[in-house]
Amino acid sequence: MNGKAKTDDPFEGLFEDASARALSRVGVVDVGSNSIRLVIFDGAARSPAYFYNEKVMAGLGKDMASTGRLNPEGIERAYTALSRFAAIAEGMKVRPMTVVATAAVRDAEDGPEFRKRVEKETGLKLNVIDGEEEARFSAQGVLLGWPEAKGLVCDIGGNSMELAVLDGKGKVGRRATSQLGPFRLQQVKGGEDGLRKHIRSVMEELAQKVGTDHDRIYLVGGSWRAIARLDMERTAYPMTVLHEYVMTPQAVEQTVNWISKSDLQTLRSRVGISNSRMELVPLASLVLRQLVETFKPKELAVSSYGIREGLLYEHMSGSLRGRDPLLESARFTERQMARMPGFGKKLYQFLLPLFEDAPPERARLIRAACLLHDTAWRTHPDYRADACFDNITRANMAALSHPERVFLGVSLLHRYKNSRATSPMAPLFAMLSDEELRAAEVLGKAMRFGAMFSIKDPSEAGALRLSRKKETLELSLTKTGRALFGEVAEARFQSLCKAMGVSPAIRD
Repeated sequence: MNGKAKTDDPFEGLFEDASARALSRVGVVDVGSNSIRLVIFDGAARSPAYFYNEKVMAGLGKDMASTGRLNPEGIERAYTALSRFAAIAEGMKVRPMTVVATAAVRDAEDGPEFRKRVEKETGLKLNVIDGEEEARFSAQGVLLGWPEAKGLVCDIGGNSMELAVLDGKGKVGRRATSQLGPFRLQQVKGGEDGLRKHIRSVMEELAQKVGTDHDRIYLVGGSWRAIARLDMERTAYPMTVLHEYVMTPQAVEQTVNWISKSDLQTLRSRVGISNSRMELVPLASLVLRQLVETFKPKELAVSSYGIREGLLYEHMSGSLRGRDPLLESARFTERQMARMPGFGKKLYQFLLPLFEDAPPERARLIRAACLLHDTAWRTHPDYRADACFDNITRANMAALSHPERVFLGVSLLHRYKNSRATSPMAPLFAMLSDEELRAAEVLGKAMRFGAMFSIKDPSEAGALRLSRKKETLELSLTKTGRALFGEVAEARFQSLCKAMGVSPAIRD
């Protein structure tokens, strides 16, 4: 499990050659206390796509705290699910298949028996990992989405809760595990007061192990995501993408109180959370409240990436880990969906004179937008602008905050449309400042001009030079460019200059 090749290592060979396996499919099954999930990643590169994703709420760990054994109904549901997953993987010719089991299987008296039966009946080798290893994989999953993540990772499952420290440099530090999973907490005696005291006591022990000097907590696990979705509902948040959703401690307190006073079935129907997940939310809410009180973070960020993504990250080379997930995903999308893959880089280089002063966090968005600028070309022209916005704000992309999603969305909207007035996406525009909206519009109109100025390479047709002093944008045309600079191209250049607040200047 340390990344070195071993004959009994279930992950051996997973990334023997990252570049050669960049487009291969890799299957991971996570057998948890509450759910069992199969994920097949299409592409084992820095930002893999989810080719297939299926979850069964088996409830293996339900009642285990009182019986010491796996839930009988959960066992049968688990066998059915794992048999299906094995058949799906075989049908897709997915190899290797990595299967891990966490708290329920490792702690149950009949865990070894269950493990043997799974292997015998499905052919899947079940690898049971301990709590600290589970914490490490969860933390690595967070690193897949946030390469420079710094803070405390908190992964809650049905029977356990794990913590791990990230140092901001891609390293996992101190780790700890506990029995603060909702299934376990159902067995705590003493009513709500006894439950609160128990949670506080365990949380203080965890704090001694991992420290409390963490400004940000990364939340991993279905119960946390359910609470975050309810927080969105309470605040009428305009976006429903959970990954990188950020909550303040004050918001957590307000949402936990709101949940405790609300009818759970009414809430469930409003946000589409399953019954089995919703049943665990009240107990998970108590844990989350105490987590905030004990560790006192400045903010809490939701991660949709956890153990499964951490398994992929485990065997990535250092060079692959160091790549930007957003740009890798944008490159992959361009390669798969653009009319002329590779043009995005040329467009970026042509437009670079407009954005030479952009800080690094803005420059990467500009580069990503150029890579993605032509990936919605198959959409009907009447809906292309809105489709671009909708696609990027809902896309399964990492290292992309919610405001950054909207920035990219607005820029891609303007790639196809001059005005965003009357757009049905308007409620999300409020997530950006006026300056950010203007910058996104300028980027979009720059791409709108550059993408049609020259189909092959705009740099062969001309060069841009921005003079802040003279407040002009100069376009120097080559011989090739003079033939290409027609009526439509000129209109789009004029529109770009107007958005920038500068005067156009054409040089032959």
